[in-house]
Amino acid sequence: MAPYDVVIIGGGGSGLTAALYASRAKLSTLLLEKLVPGGQIALTDVVENYPGFPEGITGGEISKRMEDQAKRYGTEVVYAEVRSIAKKDGLFEVVTGQTNFAARSIILACGASFRTLGVPREKELTGRGVSYCATCDGAFFKEKEIIVVGGGDSAMQEGIFLTRFAKKVTVVHRRNKLRASPILQDRARQNLKIDYIWDTVVDRIEGEKKVEGVVLKSMKNDQTQPYRTDGVFVFIGHEPNTGFFKNFVALDDHGYVKTGPSLVTSVPGVFAAGEIRAGAVKQLVSACGEGCEAALAAQAYLENP
Repeated sequence: MAPYDVVIIGGGGSGLTAALYASRAKLSTLLLEKLVPGGQIALTDVVENYPGFPEGITGGEISKRMEDQAKRYGTEVVYAEVRSIAKKDGLFEVVTGQTNFAARSIILACGASFRTLGVPREKELTGRGVSYCATCDGAFFKEKEIIVVGGGDSAMQEGIFLTRFAKKVTVVHRRNKLRASPILQDRARQNLKIDYIWDTVVDRIEGEKKVEGVVLKSMKNDQTQPYRTDGVFVFIGHEPNTGFFKNFVALDDHGYVKTGPSLVTSVPGVFAAGEIRAGAVKQLVSACGEGCEAALAAQAYLENP
């Protein structure tokens, strides 16, 4: 099998956009995705902040459109989980659980996964009251009462943002003080819509078709109590999906891929785009822009390796 010009690992916004631009440049392009097209955006009920869709569009629909557009120009899409990447005989070898692929260049677009609570009903109610993105879903909770889980910068930033819509935001934190920066703590404390429940974790989420409440557990005495809420926003960090290539390219202290100009990694011919990249903005529109940049950079590399 002849090597592909570009192998893109990850089928979120950055990966699908990279595939579109690479294919339009007449590069033989393979996109590898282990789950479904769109990545995290596919889990979002309605996307209302992507340019060109004033009425909004479902996460599943925009993901499918992006995949269809990339395929239209020749992208080959294979659903397989990548196990490892290595440089071999001047090419890159991408190993999956099914087949090995050879590539002249690689774009890493595998994203980062939201850290989940790991409690009962969380998975089933994701997109139905459980959310990991305030800017994506906050508008669906106008005049509702919601909880925010976490105590770091993201929890405070997103909690403050959610007060634009929600009637009340209750921060549930496992410690007795926040970890967020002082300025964010000050802003949150000055916001009359934000309340706190300290030394507490979410033990489980309740509801059939949507979130109807949670059960909270005290970290001091393990006692539990029901708590009525319309939504659960979880901001306890991200995990970059870099486990299969930790020793292949340089990562920062948090496990994200370091990039230089034109999104090149520490390995020439390997580029990174989207949430897997250190310093990336975790929004679909910026991920798509980085996918475009990475594809153009890969094209330039192949023309002048």
